[in-house]
Amino acid sequence: MIPLPLARIAEITSGALSGMADPRAVVRGPVVIDSRGVEPGSLFVALKGARVDGHDFAAQAIRAGAVAVLATRPVEAPTVIVPDAAAALADLARAHVAALPQVTVIGVTGSAGKTSTKDLLARLTARIGPTIAPVGSFNNELGHPLTVLRADADTRYLVLELSARNIGHIQDLARIAPPQIGIVLNVGTAHIGVFGGKEAIAKAKGELVEALPRTGVAVLNADDPLVLEMASRTDARVTLFGRSEAAAIRAEDVTVDERGRASFTLRTPSGSGQVQLKLYGAHAVENALAAAAAGYELGLPVATIAAELSEATPVSRWRMEVTDRPDGVTVVNDAYNANPDSMRAAFEAFGVLGKGRRRFAVIAALRELGEESATLNEELGRLAGGSGLAGLIVAGPDAQPVLQGAYAAVQEASAAGPPLAGAPPFPPAAGGPPLPMGGPQAPPPVGAPVFPQTVGGPQVPPHVGGPHVPPPVGAPVFPQGPAGPQGVGGVPVPPVVGGPPFAGGSANPQQTLILHVPDAAAAAAELAGWLRPGDAVLVKGPRAMGLERTAELLLGGAQQ
Repeated sequence: MIPLPLARIAEITSGALSGMADPRAVVRGPVVIDSRGVEPGSLFVALKGARVDGHDFAAQAIRAGAVAVLATRPVEAPTVIVPDAAAALADLARAHVAALPQVTVIGVTGSAGKTSTKDLLARLTARIGPTIAPVGSFNNELGHPLTVLRADADTRYLVLELSARNIGHIQDLARIAPPQIGIVLNVGTAHIGVFGGKEAIAKAKGELVEALPRTGVAVLNADDPLVLEMASRTDARVTLFGRSEAAAIRAEDVTVDERGRASFTLRTPSGSGQVQLKLYGAHAVENALAAAAAGYELGLPVATIAAELSEATPVSRWRMEVTDRPDGVTVVNDAYNANPDSMRAAFEAFGVLGKGRRRFAVIAALRELGEESATLNEELGRLAGGSGLAGLIVAGPDAQPVLQGAYAAVQEASAAGPPLAGAPPFPPAAGGPPLPMGGPQAPPPVGAPVFPQTVGGPQVPPHVGGPHVPPPVGAPVFPQGPAGPQGVGGVPVPPVVGGPPFAGGSANPQQTLILHVPDAAAAAAELAGWLRPGDAVLVKGPRAMGLERTAELLLGGAQQ
């Protein structure tokens, strides 16, 4: 950051100096909200959270080298006392960016792909000037100003990611660092339960283009109707990216290799270039086009844009990270976060990457979907259950709609036809009885009670005489047999995928085991007993479930 004396910080934030704070003492950065990140010359912002109060770490921050603490009450340290620490942080960032002599602010928003696009664009802008971009997904009311405050007098480009959890959030972030270029990627279903519908999400995302000056540029996705409509909400010049003919920056002749990496011709008004992405998933094409459009507006040559996009590798963690273990098992860690749209994209990419292999997936129920939660989670289960997987693990709470959707998908696939002769058998669940292979389980004798299989424990009798009760956590579960709900005389049929595979999926139907487990570690423990050399695993779920831990354990991480 630009060095600032405490007197000036107090003036910007409408604060008062306390605790023997020297008004001439200079903060040179960084500004931090975690005392563990303090360096000599830092300003420590003490925030009170639900479980931790930053004021309790003020003395520790000073010992580590902080010049002062920005706080809401007196502490045993040189302090700038303000009414609201988060608001003061925003005020400080706003004044800071206004003082940067030559910075161009670029904002990126959308329901999916923000972080990947931000990373690609930061790579492009770094070719023409010093660039600051968020670490990971620092995109909210705290991460945004902290990123802005990392810039200094030499910074030419601030590439910022703007998220919204409600109407007005992006507007507030744009006031902190007014953008000259605004990129809107898409309008999907992330946080739809909070917003109440896609139209409201579009309203929130469009706040970015409304914040642009007349001299700015709105970079919009021509293939998303709700994004395209945002052209009418800005006085800035509009440039379109996408795959349609209407897009000035577009992808033509898109192909995807056996690892799920896309190649395409990048077409622009001043020429074309060939792009071969090292990023996984066809959805990366749209992110690359958005970054290319902004880079083009900044004057980068098409050949340079194409070359940089072709060399880019994942920067932010847990987003389509693909790792091959020594035994040939491929682990796809896309566990940073999830929504219905990103789930669909991940399964499409996984279908290509895992083609011809036994494939497994670990997922969890999606959140913040409001009244649509049950329906959208059931659709997620159908997506996963119909993807031609050998095994599906659903981790964590609120899993019933996902399980129901998965059961329905495999039942429908079973009804479409029996498994092919020679279909690969499924290994026994860890510690439990071997599962039947090659076809439906033989029905029990007439009148005999039926017991679903459990993992490593005794057989549990089914619920009799009432509504179906979901299996206990940790038990392999099967769709209902032709006799109806499981009960005395019912026929449990193991899931058998016999219908058309999901796009890019294996053409060889095989049995699918559906399992519900409590957490990420349990999912890894189960998979450890299932996997064989050459298999592929997708790990994808909402951030709160921490499923990246599943992938880390599969890759040899220590148990925590």
